[in-house]
Amino acid sequence: MNQQNRNSSDLTEQSDLPITRQHIAQGQTAINRESMLKYQLKLREPEYTQIQEFTVFVGTWNVNGQAPTVSLRSWLSTDDDPPDVYAVGFQEIDLSKEAFLFNDTPREAEWNKYVLDGVHPKAKYRCVALIRLVGMQLAVMVNTQHYPHVSNISYDTVGTGLLGKMGNKGGVAIRLQLHNTSLCFVNCHLAAHVEEFERRNQDYKDINARMNFRRSPLAIKDHEQVYWLGDLNYRITDLTTTQVKTLLARNEMTTLLRADQLNQQKERGNVLLDYTEADITFPPTYKYDLNSDTFDTSEKARPPAWTDRILWRGKGIHHVAYRSHMDLKISDHKPVSALFKSEISVVDQNRYRKIHEDLLKKMDKHENEYLPQVTIDQTEIIYDLVKFREPQTKEIIIANTGMVPAEFEFIKKLEETSYCKDWLRIIPYCGSINPGEKCDVKLIVNLESDLDRIYDILILHLKGGKDMFITVSGECQKSSFTVSMSLLCRINMPILRLSKEELIQAEKNNLLYSVPREIWLLIDHLYRHGLKTRELFESSALHEELIKIRDWLDHGSLDPIPGSIQATAESLLLFLSYTKDPVIPFNLHEACIAAATNFQNCRQVRFKHFMACCVEKLCDVGYTVS
Repeated sequence: MNQQNRNSSDLTEQSDLPITRQHIAQGQTAINRESMLKYQLKLREPEYTQIQEFTVFVGTWNVNGQAPTVSLRSWLSTDDDPPDVYAVGFQEIDLSKEAFLFNDTPREAEWNKYVLDGVHPKAKYRCVALIRLVGMQLAVMVNTQHYPHVSNISYDTVGTGLLGKMGNKGGVAIRLQLHNTSLCFVNCHLAAHVEEFERRNQDYKDINARMNFRRSPLAIKDHEQVYWLGDLNYRITDLTTTQVKTLLARNEMTTLLRADQLNQQKERGNVLLDYTEADITFPPTYKYDLNSDTFDTSEKARPPAWTDRILWRGKGIHHVAYRSHMDLKISDHKPVSALFKSEISVVDQNRYRKIHEDLLKKMDKHENEYLPQVTIDQTEIIYDLVKFREPQTKEIIIANTGMVPAEFEFIKKLEETSYCKDWLRIIPYCGSINPGEKCDVKLIVNLESDLDRIYDILILHLKGGKDMFITVSGECQKSSFTVSMSLLCRINMPILRLSKEELIQAEKNNLLYSVPREIWLLIDHLYRHGLKTRELFESSALHEELIKIRDWLDHGSLDPIPGSIQATAESLLLFLSYTKDPVIPFNLHEACIAAATNFQNCRQVRFKHFMACCVEKLCDVGYTVS
């Protein structure tokens, strides 16, 4: 019998094991008892649960900023029988600048009302959660008879748009426990444009990495069932609009789907690798002329594509239907829905109580017999040279070497507000490890401030056991993005060409320039090459491009600025957002705030005037304001 099986044995089989009591700590009885009880109940779960099929309806629609004006009944109530669970996702419910900047819109309530009016009339539903980020909205509802069995509700949002953070692109997610099964629904809107499939892949990875359900340590992938929906924006590759339409007319779906970017990227293992999608038998869902079934006849004449998709992962999910809904025409997208028969583990309360009582009686004989014990493969983490907005990941392995489940959590030190520094993320920061098992913990460093080195001591707290300490350290590389503009105006060369001593001395020097070299280079490049670029400050660039521009500015080069014009624009915004100095000098704050209250006035400011004003004002104040 191996170690794990031996540890997993029923308590009655362990009753004769010799116990060393003199090493048992005082005051840990309740914690160990609770931990052991959870573990034993989990082992005996098949004895008190049974599988029941629940109908899950998942729908997604990019509404192109349109207000709801038509009934959603033909989309949400298309089946004869009412579903047990609804997950309804929207994208682009509001395209206004106000929604983008302030994340506030009346469309949230408007669309939610139409959803509630459109659900199946043969059942009553209760909203579990409603979450929105700019134009992405997700609502999860359950039949009222199932609502008492819903628990552990949590939700989060991840923006992957402009600056890698803004909510014009990204994802929203809701997780819950239905009876004894964990469910997660993710609604996303990934990067646009045919050529940006790598950016879409990165958006997907960022959503998975950054989605943090604060009331639950589970990541998206840790749930027993996951439903991924939204405007994934993957297009048809290497085919013209005419070719796509011709193949559609011939019903050569296989040929078209081989050219579908999502299918290609999945096959290469770049995105949604362990997710399943049903066979697509409906026409492309994008792009249509408004209020019609006619593919895009505008000047751009975009090739039709299946941008709107629904996929799933997990055991016990059986696909029933996957379809589009052509009768809804107010958007340039068509809504999509999928119906599933999903196996949910339901607890038999009578059996559960009997087993629970039986375990408690047996555990009364074993109080204080075991303490949780873990080992960590390394307690000193040293990072390579840490650079601005260039994340590094190290992993530690926490292994349970004891005979009871070990519940761990990283805890904050005295007089500190968090368990780790701002530049560090720990995934997962808490969890439970069964005997003989291990947990891989990621420590992700992302530098966004001016530091010479990073250093922190992490406290890994073991419930019912001892605390363990892990040190995290690394040297940091200077960047023009995080130092003051005042300093940049006092140095005559790229920042990485100066020693630490020379930088300290430069702070005492007189101003050499009225405008930092880095800002001038970025604005000059945008002025020369970006004036006619649409949505210049609204689209996001690949992370690799931003890194190249950072290095180009910090090291200096005679070569042209690397990357796309969008990457240059985003680099300028990054520069202004991270600088220590205010972007708007204090003496101009009141005038800017007065103008900002009138959105129409703000819209009248053209790019060229903005750039000229930036340069003029920077020169006027010599950028000595702090």
